[in-house]
Amino acid sequence: MEKLFFELASESRLSILRELQKEDLKMQEIARRIDVTPTEAFRQLERLAKTVLVQRQPDGTFTLTQYGKLVLQISASLDLLSRHREYFSTHNLAVIPSKFLYRLGELSKAKLQMDTIEIFNRTEKWFSEAKQYIWAVGEGTIPEHMIPVMNQRVEQGIQLRMLIPMEILSAGASQPETLKNLETRGLSEIPAIIALTEKMAGVCFRQVGGRMDYVGFFGGDPVFHDWVGDLFLYYWEKAKQV
Repeated sequence: MEKLFFELASESRLSILRELQKEDLKMQEIARRIDVTPTEAFRQLERLAKTVLVQRQPDGTFTLTQYGKLVLQISASLDLLSRHREYFSTHNLAVIPSKFLYRLGELSKAKLQMDTIEIFNRTEKWFSEAKQYIWAVGEGTIPEHMIPVMNQRVEQGIQLRMLIPMEILSAGASQPETLKNLETRGLSEIPAIIALTEKMAGVCFRQVGGRMDYVGFFGGDPVFHDWVGDLFLYYWEKAKQV
């Protein structure tokens, strides 16, 4: 593993791998794209070939090996962790199932949003524009000012699902106004805040210590959207139906 990390520690070699991830290329084109001399590109390609990350094809183009493709796919998680090291050092993802942590690289194209006011405003806008469904995981019931918006969405045929703490359900908490067709389930512990529509997704993880600061990842990238959707459905199936 240390030899693999050593090869990935070069900016030039990593750039070559990322270019080949897009398409097969000849050496001259690789040199042009990463802004090095053909001699340097050849030297780096030789090293990558020796570690079985790339291979040369009969037509002279270079391509990623299947091993190389897997390495890049898995290294996306390390890249995400590295770019947002401060966030991941203060937020606890240990409560998230391992099968989702293995796919953490799928958050790469989402934006880390630090402004909580912007997050709340953006989420309300998503919910107001939803046409198919609204799925959410929250620490409480729906805010009163959002009830008319949600009712309007439901009347237009969207699906509305919410996961909230079981203690709130056990206490008999109710909405300030009846919300039609609301499916609610309870969890003993809320692992993350989730907001999801058919187009947009957001997830905020708890801080170390358990407090929620509502800072997290948001965006509409399909791969990121699937990750958040799969996480919601995982907890939806585990939750107690009400």
